[in-house]
Amino acid sequence: MIKRNLGWVKLFGLVLVLGLVLTACGQKKSSSSADKSPIVVATSGTLYPTSYHDQKTDKLTGFDVEIVKAVGKKLGRKVKFTEMNVDGQLTAVKTGKADMAANDFGISPARKKQYTLSTPYKHSFNSIIVRKKDDSGIHSWADIKGKKAAGEAGTNYQALAKQLGAKVVNYDNVSNDVYLKDVKNGKTDLIMNDYYLQKLALAATPNSGLTIQKNMYFTTNEDGSGVGILMKKGNTKLAKQVNQALASLKKDGTLKKISEKFYGADVSKQPNVKISKNFTIKR
Repeated sequence: MIKRNLGWVKLFGLVLVLGLVLTACGQKKSSSSADKSPIVVATSGTLYPTSYHDQKTDKLTGFDVEIVKAVGKKLGRKVKFTEMNVDGQLTAVKTGKADMAANDFGISPARKKQYTLSTPYKHSFNSIIVRKKDDSGIHSWADIKGKKAAGEAGTNYQALAKQLGAKVVNYDNVSNDVYLKDVKNGKTDLIMNDYYLQKLALAATPNSGLTIQKNMYFTTNEDGSGVGILMKKGNTKLAKQVNQALASLKKDGTLKKISEKFYGADVSKQPNVKISKNFTIKR
C-alpha cells in the first residue's frame, strides 16, 4: 500500500514537472509568435516606381515596397501593406495603426522630431517638371512665383513651392499620369519631386510634352540626409531591427539590385550631380 502511494506520488510529480515544462514551452512559443507578427506598412500604391500596382498583375510593387519586403524577410516577419495618402500614412504611424510607412520619405529634422526613422536606403536630389515647349515660363527660381505647382498636401515640395510664391494645387493620392496630363494641358505649371521618380515618370510617358529643367536641380534641409522608413516615435526596438536588416541588405548587394531594377541606377549611394540650390523649408 505504501509502495503504491509512493509510486502514485512519483507519477504525480512527473506529470507536474512535464506540465510545467510544456507550459513554459507554450509561453515561449506565444512570445515568439508575437515577435513574428506581420509588420503593417503604410504606403501610397500610386507613386511610380516607389509604390505602385503592376499594370499586368495589379500586384503592389515598387522600390520602397520591395525594400520593406526584403527587410521583413530578414526579420522573419510577413509584411502587410495598407494604402493611403501621405497625411494618412503619417497619421497611421503616429496612432499605431501602422508599424511603419515607406513612401520615399526624406529623413528630415522635422520628421525626426515626430517619428523614429531608419538609416537611409536611398540617396537622391530633386527636380522640376515643366512643359517642354515653353518651360512653363520657368527659367529661374524667381519665375516660380505666381505659377501653379502640382503636388500632394503635406509634402515638403508643396511647402517649398508655396514658400517660393507658387499657387499650390493639391491632389489626393492620384497616379503620375494625372499630374503629367494637367501640366501638359496648362491646368498646372510645374511639379517638384525626386529626380529619379520624375525621370522614370517621363520615360513611362514618352509623348507627355514635358521635360525636367536640367539647370534647376535642388536639395532641401528636409531631404539631404536620404530616404528612410518612418516608425512611431520612440520605437527604438523596431528601428534597431530594421537598421540591422538594411545594413545586411546593403552588404549582400540586395539594395543595389533592387535600386537598379526600379531606377536603373544604384540609389543606395550618393549621386554625383551639380546642385543649383539648397533650400531651407520654413515651418
